[in-house]
Amino acid sequence: MNIEKYIELKDYVLGKKKADLCFKNASVLMLHTSEIIKADVAVHDGYIVGVGNYSGKEEIDCSGVFLTPGFVDSHLHFESTMSRPRELVYYASKSGTTTFIADPHEAANVSGIKGIEYILNDTNDSYGDVYIMLPSCVPAKKGEDSGAILDAESMKDILNKERILGLGEVMDCKAVVDAEKSMMEKLSLFDSMPKDGHALGIREKELSAYIMSGILTDHECSSYEEAISKVRQGMYVHIREGSAAKNLKNIVEGIVKNKVDSSLFNFCTDDKHIEDIISEGHISNNIRKSISLGMDTLEAYKIASYNPSVCYGLNDIGMIAVGKKANIVLLNDLEKVDIKDVYYNGKKVESYTERENELAESLRDTVHIDWFTKDMLKLKSKKTAIALVDGQLLTKKINKADGIGVENKVVVIERHHNKRKYHSSSCFNFGIENGSIAISVSHDSHNVVAIGDNDDDIMKSIEALKEIHGGIVLVYKGKVFESLSLSIMGLMFDQRSEIIKEKLEKMKNKAYSMGVNKNIDPFITLSFIALPVIPEIRITTNGLYSVLEDEFLD
Repeated sequence: MNIEKYIELKDYVLGKKKADLCFKNASVLMLHTSEIIKADVAVHDGYIVGVGNYSGKEEIDCSGVFLTPGFVDSHLHFESTMSRPRELVYYASKSGTTTFIADPHEAANVSGIKGIEYILNDTNDSYGDVYIMLPSCVPAKKGEDSGAILDAESMKDILNKERILGLGEVMDCKAVVDAEKSMMEKLSLFDSMPKDGHALGIREKELSAYIMSGILTDHECSSYEEAISKVRQGMYVHIREGSAAKNLKNIVEGIVKNKVDSSLFNFCTDDKHIEDIISEGHISNNIRKSISLGMDTLEAYKIASYNPSVCYGLNDIGMIAVGKKANIVLLNDLEKVDIKDVYYNGKKVESYTERENELAESLRDTVHIDWFTKDMLKLKSKKTAIALVDGQLLTKKINKADGIGVENKVVVIERHHNKRKYHSSSCFNFGIENGSIAISVSHDSHNVVAIGDNDDDIMKSIEALKEIHGGIVLVYKGKVFESLSLSIMGLMFDQRSEIIKEKLEKMKNKAYSMGVNKNIDPFITLSFIALPVIPEIRITTNGLYSVLEDEFLD
């Protein structure tokens, strides 16, 4: 807080003036001291101006009600929700999340700086503090066919914009360890700012070198052992619970069992669909699950707000204390995370307000696949196949002859610059029969991916996807069963999220009835099958790629 603001507010702190709002007789979670105290909390002009004995022009009796700082999502991609960023902030804030550390590398991979500006623009005046980590890997790896390239020089044009917090997840671990020039330029540019990591598949001394470069966090741990190995080296670990990657149980059970200090743990969602947020909550869901697994209640809330505020140097949030922003969650029950109301900047979160985003129209025509024909569906990889892993984004490399269950064909098609590049392979443990799914959400380059058990339906889904300018299409027995148009960059919906929820539930249920493995989310799993930084094997426009061996296969 600057001195001018202090001079403006100090009389409210001293009790000489009556604050706009006062929460009376509350049970206040003092997360920084790990205690709950009885107090009044006074709020004026968006700030907390008193914790103790206070009064206000408006007073709310909070007897039996708990007050805690607004929750922080330490790492997410707005694009992965498929809804407009503004609308996601609304639904997440209704469940207590008031701060968002967002990496817009999906939008940047499609539309470059303009995609980042769209997200900044769309989250202006929303019900949350939205900070942007500038994407470090556009494309995810050298040679990937993305829609844009973002190097250190081009980052300078946007670096000083308001709400730019740091460098987004550094996925190209090899470039860091090998001190490649282009990566070193990016790390240097953000030398005094937070830098997020994506330390998947590296261990021991290579991991140490990666951390020593100044990378602060990692959100890719799927086990407690992996998480604690990074925390021991001073790295923050974001405990992820998204729609497909569900890592919370393993990590939290380890924290509880081993009674370790949780100061270097935060919560995040990373990739979570809007329908899951609406139905089960956002960071509130992480808190609830952690408490149910035996984590101390105050510790779970601390991981949700205080820890990430320290991690990212956000000194105006994370506590119920004077001078902090009045981002406050009112709860009827701590263990159930039963939310009564949420206040952002001292104002109650109420109805969603629509607002036009003038950049949206220029970001609609991004799916260019007119050149792709049915005869291109012939398998290119004939010996090696992909096997999906239940409940994870990980995959296994197998010989096609060893595949178990339904054999599907998966194809990825370059959609940005008409390069006429594509690849196809066999895939096991997806399971779809008598149909196909096509999708333009395909991390991180976001080329078109289609999967099915016959070429006719696969081609039908690809053609239908082109007609709706990107999104998700489900074909059953030669006919389009349902489609969801994501016309903004082929990633996001421009109508109300209730429609997304309704359509995705319908499509997901149908996909499962068509044999899709119920231990995976069909759309999120498919959207990661081309990302060449998650082990073991991925399909890209350049061919089947072994992540661990860093080479292309048959």
